[in-house]
Amino acid sequence: MALPPAAAFLPELAWQTSRASGPGGQNVNKVESRVELRWHLANSQLLSEMQKQLLLEKLAPRLTADGYLLVVAQDDRSQLRNRELALARFHQLLQKSLHRPKARRATRPSPGAVRERLEGKKRNSEKKANRRSSFE
Repeated sequence: MALPPAAAFLPELAWQTSRASGPGGQNVNKVESRVELRWHLANSQLLSEMQKQLLLEKLAPRLTADGYLLVVAQDDRSQLRNRELALARFHQLLQKSLHRPKARRATRPSPGAVRERLEGKKRNSEKKANRRSSFE
């Protein structure tokens, strides 16, 4: 399942800015550098229904009651940089959620590995048996 590039999602995204928390001196009280990205999963035109369903399952804890996915960035002092960070995190989150791990193929241990394991167990058993004192 191919995911469109991050730039393709821009028309579907809503942005909101606010003052960031944390240190920053006087700057923190007057500059809105915190960026909140909002995306409505169900209304997306870029994803197939199967992709939407998969994202709905994987991202359920992160979705708001109205079905919006929120991604917040307030790491940088620059609003533009935080906007780029939020977009990158959003795209990475979608990629990670749509990734399907390869199915594991069942394998058997080789006869040599089985023999080696049993010999090791036998050696261990003999070692412990030799520690016991006989009461005869």
